[in-house]
Amino acid sequence: MQITSEYLERVIEQLAKLPGTGRKSAQRIAIHLLKQNDEYALKLANAILDLKNKVTRCSVCGNVSDNDPCKICENSKRQNGIICVVEEFNDVYIIEKTNEFRGRYHVLGGVISPMDNIGPDQLRIQELLKRVGGDEQIEEVILALNPDAEGEATSYYINKLLAPYEIKVTRIAYGIPMGTELEFIDEATLSRAFASRNAF
Repeated sequence: MQITSEYLERVIEQLAKLPGTGRKSAQRIAIHLLKQNDEYALKLANAILDLKNKVTRCSVCGNVSDNDPCKICENSKRQNGIICVVEEFNDVYIIEKTNEFRGRYHVLGGVISPMDNIGPDQLRIQELLKRVGGDEQIEEVILALNPDAEGEATSYYINKLLAPYEIKVTRIAYGIPMGTELEFIDEATLSRAFASRNAF
Protein backbone atom coordinates (compact mmCIF):
# COMPACT_ATOMS: atom_id res chain seq x y z
CA MET A 1 0.00 0.00 0.00
CA GLN A 2 1.31 3.43 -0.96
CA ILE A 3 1.20 5.87 1.98
CA THR A 4 0.00 9.22 0.71
CA SER A 5 0.87 11.18 3.85
CA GLU A 6 3.46 10.35 6.48
CA TYR A 7 1.79 12.83 8.88
CA LEU A 8 -1.60 11.16 8.55
CA GLU A 9 -0.01 7.75 8.99
CA ARG A 10 1.78 8.93 12.13
CA VAL A 11 -1.52 10.14 13.68
CA ILE A 12 -3.24 6.86 12.78
CA GLU A 13 -0.42 4.91 14.45
CA GLN A 14 -0.73 6.92 17.66
CA LEU A 15 -4.54 6.77 17.76
CA ALA A 16 -4.48 2.99 17.17
CA LYS A 17 -2.58 2.66 20.48
CA LEU A 18 -5.60 3.95 22.41
CA PRO A 19 -7.58 1.27 24.30
CA GLY A 20 -10.45 -0.14 22.27
CA THR A 21 -9.28 1.58 19.10
CA GLY A 22 -8.27 -0.56 16.14
CA ARG A 23 -6.55 0.65 13.01
CA LYS A 24 -9.81 1.29 11.12
CA SER A 25 -11.26 3.36 13.98
CA ALA A 26 -7.97 5.25 14.26
CA GLN A 27 -8.08 5.97 10.54
CA ARG A 28 -11.65 7.32 10.79
CA ILE A 29 -10.71 9.55 13.71
CA ALA A 30 -7.58 10.83 11.95
CA ILE A 31 -9.53 11.67 8.80
CA HIS A 32 -12.20 13.38 10.92
CA LEU A 33 -9.50 15.47 12.60
CA LEU A 34 -8.00 16.34 9.22
CA LYS A 35 -11.35 17.75 8.07
CA GLN A 36 -11.71 20.02 11.13
CA ASN A 37 -10.59 23.64 11.25
CA ASP A 38 -7.40 24.75 12.98
CA GLU A 39 -9.26 26.07 16.03
CA TYR A 40 -10.75 22.64 16.76
CA ALA A 41 -7.38 20.92 16.37
CA LEU A 42 -5.72 23.47 18.64
CA LYS A 43 -8.41 23.07 21.33
CA LEU A 44 -8.00 19.29 21.23
CA ALA A 45 -4.21 19.52 21.39
CA ASN A 46 -4.36 21.98 24.31
CA ALA A 47 -6.90 19.80 26.15
CA ILE A 48 -4.54 16.82 25.85
CA LEU A 49 -1.57 18.89 27.04
CA ASP A 50 -3.60 20.22 30.00
CA LEU A 51 -4.61 16.65 30.83
CA LYS A 52 -0.97 15.64 31.03
CA ASN A 53 0.40 18.80 32.67
CA LYS A 54 -2.33 19.99 35.02
CA VAL A 55 -4.08 16.88 36.30
CA THR A 56 -2.48 15.54 39.46
CA ARG A 57 -3.07 12.82 42.04
CA CYS A 58 -4.64 13.61 45.39
CA SER A 59 -2.05 12.98 48.11
CA VAL A 60 -4.80 11.75 50.47
CA CYS A 61 -6.91 9.33 48.39
CA GLY A 62 -4.94 8.88 45.16
CA ASN A 63 -7.77 10.09 42.91
CA VAL A 64 -7.05 12.31 39.90
CA SER A 65 -7.77 15.97 40.47
CA ASP A 66 -6.95 19.50 39.43
CA ASN A 67 -6.12 20.29 43.08
CA ASP A 68 -4.41 18.55 45.97
CA PRO A 69 -6.27 17.49 48.03
CA CYS A 70 -9.13 16.66 45.67
CA LYS A 71 -12.67 18.06 45.92
CA ILE A 72 -14.00 14.83 47.49
CA CYS A 73 -11.37 14.85 50.25
CA GLU A 74 -11.95 18.57 50.89
CA ASN A 75 -15.76 18.27 50.96
CA SER A 76 -16.90 18.71 54.57
CA LYS A 77 -20.30 17.19 53.75
CA ARG A 78 -18.77 13.76 52.99
CA GLN A 79 -18.81 11.11 55.71
CA ASN A 80 -15.38 11.03 57.32
CA GLY A 81 -15.53 7.60 58.94
CA ILE A 82 -16.05 5.50 55.80
CA ILE A 83 -13.45 4.76 53.13
CA CYS A 84 -14.28 2.95 49.90
CA VAL A 85 -11.21 1.20 48.49
CA VAL A 86 -11.11 0.95 44.67
CA GLU A 87 -8.54 -0.25 42.13
CA GLU A 88 -8.30 2.77 39.83
CA PHE A 89 -9.49 6.38 39.74
CA ASN A 90 -12.09 5.62 37.04
CA ASP A 91 -13.86 3.41 39.62
CA VAL A 92 -14.47 6.57 41.67
CA TYR A 93 -16.35 8.11 38.73
CA ILE A 94 -18.49 4.99 38.33
CA ILE A 95 -19.43 4.91 42.03
CA GLU A 96 -20.02 8.66 42.18
CA LYS A 97 -22.53 8.43 39.30
CA THR A 98 -24.78 6.25 41.50
CA ASN A 99 -25.12 8.98 44.18
CA GLU A 100 -25.26 6.17 46.77
CA PHE A 101 -21.90 6.52 48.49
CA ARG A 102 -21.24 9.67 50.50
CA GLY A 103 -17.98 8.70 52.19
CA ARG A 104 -14.40 9.07 51.03
CA TYR A 105 -12.22 6.99 48.71
CA HIS A 106 -8.86 5.33 48.57
CA VAL A 107 -7.43 4.47 45.13
CA LEU A 108 -4.94 1.59 45.24
CA GLY A 109 -3.57 2.12 41.74
CA GLY A 110 -4.13 -1.50 40.71
CA VAL A 111 -4.33 -4.96 42.29
CA ILE A 112 -1.87 -7.60 43.37
CA SER A 113 -0.94 -9.52 40.23
CA PRO A 114 2.12 -11.82 40.37
CA MET A 115 1.78 -12.51 36.61
CA ASP A 116 2.33 -8.78 35.95
CA ASN A 117 5.01 -8.44 38.68
CA ILE A 118 2.72 -6.23 40.79
CA GLY A 119 3.04 -6.87 44.50
CA PRO A 120 1.60 -5.08 47.54
CA ASP A 121 4.52 -2.63 47.58
CA GLN A 122 3.55 -1.24 44.17
CA LEU A 123 0.06 -0.35 45.45
CA ARG A 124 -1.14 2.33 47.85
CA ILE A 125 -1.85 -0.19 50.64
CA GLN A 126 0.52 1.34 53.22
CA GLU A 127 -1.13 4.73 52.65
CA LEU A 128 -4.49 3.10 53.43
CA LEU A 129 -3.15 1.65 56.68
CA LYS A 130 -1.79 5.08 57.65
CA ARG A 131 -5.23 6.61 57.05
CA VAL A 132 -6.95 3.91 59.12
CA GLY A 133 -4.44 4.26 61.96
CA GLY A 134 -4.26 8.06 61.73
CA ASP A 135 -6.45 10.98 62.71
CA GLU A 136 -9.37 10.30 60.32
CA GLN A 137 -11.24 8.10 62.87
CA ILE A 138 -12.19 5.46 60.31
CA GLU A 139 -15.09 3.20 61.32
CA GLU A 140 -15.57 1.22 58.10
CA VAL A 141 -13.53 0.25 55.07
CA ILE A 142 -15.53 -0.91 52.04
CA LEU A 143 -13.60 -3.07 49.58
CA ALA A 144 -14.96 -2.35 46.09
CA LEU A 145 -12.45 -4.25 43.96
CA ASN A 146 -13.29 -6.19 40.82
CA PRO A 147 -14.54 -9.75 41.45
CA ASP A 148 -11.71 -11.43 39.54
CA ALA A 149 -8.82 -13.50 40.92
CA GLU A 150 -6.53 -10.49 41.42
CA GLY A 151 -9.27 -8.38 43.00
CA GLU A 152 -10.20 -11.20 45.37
CA ALA A 153 -6.56 -11.80 46.37
CA THR A 154 -6.05 -8.08 47.01
CA SER A 155 -9.27 -7.86 49.05
CA TYR A 156 -8.23 -10.79 51.24
CA TYR A 157 -4.75 -9.33 51.70
CA ILE A 158 -6.11 -5.92 52.75
CA ASN A 159 -8.72 -7.53 55.02
CA LYS A 160 -5.94 -9.46 56.79
CA LEU A 161 -3.87 -6.28 57.25
CA LEU A 162 -6.89 -4.42 58.67
CA ALA A 163 -7.68 -7.18 61.21
CA PRO A 164 -5.65 -5.58 64.07
CA TYR A 165 -7.61 -2.32 63.70
CA GLU A 166 -10.99 -2.31 65.41
CA ILE A 167 -12.97 -1.27 62.35
CA LYS A 168 -15.68 -2.80 60.23
CA VAL A 169 -14.42 -4.21 56.90
CA THR A 170 -17.12 -4.84 54.28
CA ARG A 171 -17.24 -5.48 50.57
CA ILE A 172 -19.73 -4.50 47.92
CA ALA A 173 -22.23 -7.20 47.01
CA TYR A 174 -21.79 -9.03 43.72
CA GLY A 175 -24.59 -10.72 41.88
CA ILE A 176 -27.17 -10.55 39.17
CA PRO A 177 -27.58 -7.29 37.24
CA MET A 178 -31.01 -5.67 37.21
CA GLY A 179 -33.14 -6.65 34.23
CA THR A 180 -31.24 -9.87 33.51
CA GLU A 181 -32.94 -13.27 33.30
CA LEU A 182 -31.48 -16.16 35.30
CA GLU A 183 -31.02 -18.35 32.22
CA PHE A 184 -28.39 -15.91 30.90
CA ILE A 185 -26.34 -15.75 34.13
CA ASP A 186 -23.12 -17.74 34.35
CA GLU A 187 -22.61 -20.18 37.24
CA ALA A 188 -19.92 -18.13 38.99
CA THR A 189 -22.10 -15.00 39.07
CA LEU A 190 -25.11 -16.98 40.27
CA SER A 191 -23.02 -18.61 43.01
CA ARG A 192 -21.77 -15.21 44.12
CA ALA A 193 -25.34 -13.87 44.14
CA PHE A 194 -26.42 -16.64 46.52
CA ALA A 195 -23.38 -16.09 48.75
CA SER A 196 -24.07 -12.32 48.87
CA ARG A 197 -27.79 -12.57 49.50
CA ASN A 198 -29.45 -10.12 51.93
CA ALA A 199 -32.57 -10.15 54.05
CA PHE A 200 -35.69 -9.14 52.11
